[in-house]
Amino acid sequence: MNEAGTVVETAETRGGNASTGTLKAWRLPAPVLLLLPAFVVLAAVVVVPLLLSLYSSFTPFRLTRPDSIWTFIGFRNYERLFTDWEFWVAFGRTVLLLTVALNLEMVLGLGLALLVEKATRGQRILRTIMMFPMMFSPVLVGFQFKFMFNDNVGLINNALQALGLTDRAIPWLIDGTLAFIAILTAEVWSSTAVFAIFILAGLMAMPREPVEAARVDGCTPWQTFRYVTWPYLMPFAFIAMTIRSLDIARAYDIVKIMTDGGPAKRTEILWTLIARTGYSDARMGLANAMAYVAILLSIVFTALFFRQLAKARAQVAAEW
Repeated sequence: MNEAGTVVETAETRGGNASTGTLKAWRLPAPVLLLLPAFVVLAAVVVVPLLLSLYSSFTPFRLTRPDSIWTFIGFRNYERLFTDWEFWVAFGRTVLLLTVALNLEMVLGLGLALLVEKATRGQRILRTIMMFPMMFSPVLVGFQFKFMFNDNVGLINNALQALGLTDRAIPWLIDGTLAFIAILTAEVWSSTAVFAIFILAGLMAMPREPVEAARVDGCTPWQTFRYVTWPYLMPFAFIAMTIRSLDIARAYDIVKIMTDGGPAKRTEILWTLIARTGYSDARMGLANAMAYVAILLSIVFTALFFRQLAKARAQVAAEW
């Protein structure tokens, strides 16, 4: 009897030890347990809304008809976009804004960086002043430039009339072309400092020996800049270009405040069109399809910039 009891007790003990070992084997590592709350929050705030918006892009979901989110229509929203002239006009206008703004910002940022780098006194103050426009939110910049380009009380018209350059008020925000120029001016003013900061960092990290060798060899200042300085600065410029291309590709605040896509949709860009389709027209399914197409196009532009960045880095590594 005692032997049988001992055998049963031993078996139970072994079973308990086995289950305890199994629990220990399935216990999550400490780093995973520490990161688990962050993963849960990210999933709730980022992943779930993304999946829901992706699903709704395959439905005729309207804010005025919540039950329409359960109607699956496949790629019909995406097929509609390929024949939607308004969407492609907004896309072309976004690309135009991106191209012109990036080139102007790079040229102006390069000039600012070169001037600040040549300064012998007060360079820290100049760097701080150079970064000042970046401290304003896009909404504040939009209101600021909307007031400046106002055709009645705006600073621009008053200054032009005071200087005798025009005898009438210029309708900056009423004419489509002038309104686009006003938006472009606001974008360039607010973000030229991004290029200036990155290029200035490249200038400060650049070795002086190749520049001095080029001068000794009789190179002109332009030749020294073209063949020595600029190849070294290209990776810094491409990093700034990548950051700003994503910002401009999803530009919304400044355009919304200054013109709201007007006049007559002449300044409508992708994200103002998406917002109007989703909220004003209540066609959220179609708006989400537009948003995902815009995201894919942004990824393509980013990949192109990173390819150019890799080429620039390889060139610098080969020459330096």
